[in-house]
Amino acid sequence: MKLPKWVIPVVILVLLALWGISKYNGLVDLDQNVKSQWSQVENQYQRRSDLIPNLVNVVKGYATHERETLEGVITARSKATSTTINASDMDEATLKRFQQSQDALSSALSRLLVVAEKYPDLKANEQFLDLSKQLEGTENRIATARRDFNNAAQEYNTQRNKFPTVIIAGITSFRERPYFTAQAGSEVAPTVDFSTGK
Repeated sequence: MKLPKWVIPVVILVLLALWGISKYNGLVDLDQNVKSQWSQVENQYQRRSDLIPNLVNVVKGYATHERETLEGVITARSKATSTTINASDMDEATLKRFQQSQDALSSALSRLLVVAEKYPDLKANEQFLDLSKQLEGTENRIATARRDFNNAAQEYNTQRNKFPTVIIAGITSFRERPYFTAQAGSEVAPTVDFSTGK
């Protein structure tokens, strides 16, 4: 029995459609993983942001002449919390703006903790110690969440850019995902000079 001429082209089209659906679904899975990892990044930054008002208030009670530092932390927190990203529309420029605002907050927090060193009573305050430990733990969780996000973005980008998946990605508007980068200057090790006490 001879098959009609239209059967072979239909079978080829069905196989191509199934292949395309499989590639598309793979990209959807990886894209959802990137979005999930991004939400973990946001959760950890939010946790840090929630700790800051309490930390500032404790320091304020001891370090009343450090108004500029305290206001710097509050301003940096405000800018950091107002810089948000929609995970679906994330690109390198928006991630860079987000990272810069978070880095500015990290820098302001570092200055606040340096100020705390000047006040022995503050350093001994139980609430300050507890908040400092929570902040340190949160900073570690932020680093982990950023690493996990970068790993998910790398896996997604690798699959997205492989041929022939890149064709499906282009047709269906799956864009590359950006990565977190190291903070400016982090490639240079700090200099420690014990002779000057620094």
